[in-house]
Amino acid sequence: MFYCGIVGFTGTNKQSTPILLKGLEKLEYRGYDSAGVFVPSAELGADTLVREKGRVADLEALVATKSLTGTSGIAHTRWATHGVPAVKNSHPHVSADGRFYLVHNGVIENFLELKEEYLADVEFQSDTDTEVAVQLIGKFVDTENLSTFDAFKKALTLFGDSAYGFLLMDREEPDRMYVAKRKSPLLIGVGADFNVVTSDAVAMLDETHDFIELHDGEVAIIDPKKIQLFNEQGEAVEREPFHLDIDASETDKGIYPYYMLKEIDEQPIVIRHLMERYLAEDGTVQVGQAILDEMKAADRLYIVAAGTSYHAGLVGARMFERWSGKPTSVFLSSEFAYEQPLLSKKPFFIFLTQSGETADSREVLQNINDQGYHSLTLTNVEKSTLWREATYALPLLAGPEIAVASTKAYVAQVTLQAILAYALADKANLDFELHEVLSEIAVGIQAVVDDKETFKAVADKMLVPETTDSAFYIGRGVDSAVALEAALKLKEISYVQAEGFAAGELKHGTLALIEDGTPVLALITQPKTAGLVRGNLSETTARGALPYTIVAKSLAKAGDDYVLPDVNPLLAPLISVVPTQLLAYYTSLGRGLDVDRPRNLAKSVTVQ
Repeated sequence: MFYCGIVGFTGTNKQSTPILLKGLEKLEYRGYDSAGVFVPSAELGADTLVREKGRVADLEALVATKSLTGTSGIAHTRWATHGVPAVKNSHPHVSADGRFYLVHNGVIENFLELKEEYLADVEFQSDTDTEVAVQLIGKFVDTENLSTFDAFKKALTLFGDSAYGFLLMDREEPDRMYVAKRKSPLLIGVGADFNVVTSDAVAMLDETHDFIELHDGEVAIIDPKKIQLFNEQGEAVEREPFHLDIDASETDKGIYPYYMLKEIDEQPIVIRHLMERYLAEDGTVQVGQAILDEMKAADRLYIVAAGTSYHAGLVGARMFERWSGKPTSVFLSSEFAYEQPLLSKKPFFIFLTQSGETADSREVLQNINDQGYHSLTLTNVEKSTLWREATYALPLLAGPEIAVASTKAYVAQVTLQAILAYALADKANLDFELHEVLSEIAVGIQAVVDDKETFKAVADKMLVPETTDSAFYIGRGVDSAVALEAALKLKEISYVQAEGFAAGELKHGTLALIEDGTPVLALITQPKTAGLVRGNLSETTARGALPYTIVAKSLAKAGDDYVLPDVNPLLAPLISVVPTQLLAYYTSLGRGLDVDRPRNLAKSVTVQ
C-alpha cells in the first residue's frame, strides 16, 4: 500500500477549507487517485463533506460550488487499495448515523473478519477497509454508550498489527480531532490558537514549522489550544515539539515546469551542503566519533535499502570495500526482512532511505534491534521512523524531494557514503583528497545539467517515439549499478520497459531481446572494463541495436556520444547518473506524461 495524504486543522479564527486544500496540493506528489474534505460547518444545511475522483484540482472545483465554511476540518488524498478509484471509496468515510468522519492511511488487514463479526447489520457505502473503522467507532458509541475517545481506542485494539494513521472528527465536537498511528507516519503541528495534523510536514509548512512526532501505538486528542497525547497503555505523554528548519518556498516548483527538473538542477548544491556539514577542507570528517568507532569495529557492513536507495548502496559498498577494506554487503530490505542471511560476528547496519518511513526497511531495523545490533540511518527526513529507531542517524541535507522519481536523494546518499568510507580509510593508501574531488564533481554535474537540450534531442530521437517500447542500459563495475538506477528512472516515469545490466551478462540471455532499433545506452567510466563494455555494445549493434555512449573523458574515443569530466572512478556514478536522469525526464515529457506523478506509484512505500 502506498503513502496517501492526511491533513487536519482545528483553530479559532482561520477558515480551514483553504488550508486543507493547500495541504492536499502539497501532498499531491505522494501519489493518489481521489481526494476529499470534511468541514463541520456552523451554517445550517451547509455541505460539509465533499469528495471527488481525480486530482485535487477537481476537488477544489467542486468545493467552489459548495458552502464549506468552518474553522476545523480534515482532508485526504487516497490511492486505491480496497475498492476502485471512485467517489464512494474516497475519504473521509462516514459512520452510518452521519456523526463520525474518518481519514486513514494504511491497511486494516482483518477488516473482513471485523465486518462480519461486528457490523453485519450495517449497510456499507464503500468497498474500503477504512469504512469498517469508522462504523466500529459509531457502533461502540451507540450500543455501549462509550465516549468518542473510548470508542476510538476500543476500535484500535481490534486491528491487530495492521498499519494505520487515523484522523477522526465527531460532528458533536466540531473543534476536536482524534489521532492514532501505527507504522504510518503522522505529525501534530503546533500553532498559536490552532493545531494541525499531517502525514508529511511539507503539507503544513505555510502554517507552522513546529511539530510533535507521534510514535507507534500512541493516540492524541487535539483542540485549537490543547494537545493531549497518550501511549498505548493509556498514560499521558509529554513531548516537546521539534522545529523543522525548512523554507516553505523550497517545496514550490518556482520557475520549473516539474519538480523533477528542479531537483536534478539542485544536485550540485546538495553535494556542497554535505561537504559543508561533514567534510572539512583538510579532509577531516565530521559525522560523530561514536559512529566511526562502531563502523571501524565491525567485521562487516550491511547496507539495507529499497529501490533507488538500493542502487546507491551498491555504489557505496564498493567505496567501503576499496577505500577502507571493510567487507560490505548490500541487501534489498523486502528480502532481508523475511530471509535474513547468516550474519558475521560483529555486524553494523546502514539503512538508506529518502523518506525514513520505508516499511520493509523498518521491518529489518526492528529485527536487528531485537537482536541487539547497532545501526546508522542515512535519510532525508529528520525525526522520521528509521531516524528515531536506529542507533545513529545522519541527514542527507537534500531538502524536500517532491517528484516520485528520486534524483537528488540518490546523489546525496552516494556522497554521504563516500564521506563515511573516506573517514574509515587509511589516507596514506589513497591518491586523492575527497574534498577536492567532490568539489570537482559538483562543478561537473553543473556542466551536465546546463547541457539539457542535448539530452532532450537524444530522448526525442531514441526514446520518445512510440516504436520504442524497450531500452537497455549497460555497464561494468559501479557503472552496472548506475545502469540499474538509469533503467529504473526511465521505466518509472516514461513507462518504457527498461532494464539495467552488467554488460557481460548480455550474452547470457538478454541479447535475445535485441532487435532493430532497440536503444542500448552504455556507461563507460571504469578504466579496467572500458574495452569490455565497448565489445558488449558492439554485440548489440551487430544485432540492430541503436547505441548511445556516456563516457569519461580519459576513456573517450571518436564517435562517442556524450563525454563526462574525469573523476575518481568510484565516484563517477555521481556524474554519470545525471544524463540518465535527464533522458528519463525528457522521455516522459515527450510522451505527454505526468513527470512528477507516474501512474501506480507513490513517493514513499510505508506498508509492506
